[in-house]
Amino acid sequence: MGTPPSAERGVYGISVAAELVGMGVQTLRLYESRGLLEPARTTGGTRRYSERDLDRLRRIGELVDDGLNIAGIALVLELEEENTRLRDERDERDGRDGHHERDGHHEHHEHHERDERDD
Repeated sequence: MGTPPSAERGVYGISVAAELVGMGVQTLRLYESRGLLEPARTTGGTRRYSERDLDRLRRIGELVDDGLNIAGIALVLELEEENTRLRDERDERDGRDGHHERDGHHEHHEHHERDERDD
């Protein structure tokens, strides 16, 4: 067997992608037309979905289940992407280890959560 495709490489046709994420083909087309994702295309124009696209579709499905409309989903996805970009920039600036200093204390962004009982 060969090596698995990268997460960015579009390898799944629309029918397979829809089945893998538990959505209808028309739903995937709707999300694309509304700008929520942009699958790769072959030279002939056939959509090809990547693992990253499938992850995004699953996230969209979660947001739909939470009751968000298309505009709300677009905003949440945009904010999540911006948050990831800013964290990546911070990590690059602070030495790529995912840690940063605040007021002389080291914190790790993935494990720094406020204890709800302190409210």
